[in-house]
Amino acid sequence: MSSSTKVPLTETNKGPVTQTKSSLETLVKNLENTKDSKNKNNASGAPVHLWNPDYCGELELTIEEDGTWTYNKTPIGREKLVNLFATVIKREEGKYYLVTPVEKMLITVIDAPFIAIEMDVTNKDGQQIISFVTNVGDHIEVSGENPLRFPKQTNEETLKPYVKIRHEGENKLEAKLSRSVYYELANYIETHTLEGTEYYGVWSHGTFFKIEEKSNCP
Repeated sequence: MSSSTKVPLTETNKGPVTQTKSSLETLVKNLENTKDSKNKNNASGAPVHLWNPDYCGELELTIEEDGTWTYNKTPIGREKLVNLFATVIKREEGKYYLVTPVEKMLITVIDAPFIAIEMDVTNKDGQQIISFVTNVGDHIEVSGENPLRFPKQTNEETLKPYVKIRHEGENKLEAKLSRSVYYELANYIETHTLEGTEYYGVWSHGTFFKIEEKSNCP
């Protein structure tokens, strides 16, 4: 690691901290030395909520809107490397970081950190279960714990579906449904009445996930 320099107070570091110049190489080395980062189980990822290392600066790493990971504006071609990094993403106050037990580095996420690229529908005990696979290999079943949401975009009356992958509250990490997956999901849209209002939505694990009021649709 290189010698340390002081950085000024900013929104991202919230105080004078010691910044260590970081690179993908040092990040990979630290991850390889972390046992928990090797034990990914479904969508659990590493226990980043337990890690609170010093802020070490910003990586020139971006997760593009289509889910592509780029470093210094160049796509990262090593799938295993991307999948490893994906296990240590942490969200704090609307910002995204890659975190190890010894360092925390700011990254840029244009939309959502993950993309749902595959969908499957099964039935168990009379209940429909919708599941997704993300571009980094997470497998997730839609449920009350991992809900779907369908926010409308700001400037147009279209929907942008997301599913929670891991972590909770404001720090949750989500996957955006790819267009092809959303079209597939549309085959399972039903109507259901909640508190006297009829909605379009989908069922999974006994929970109805609202898309929008039926009265709002032509």
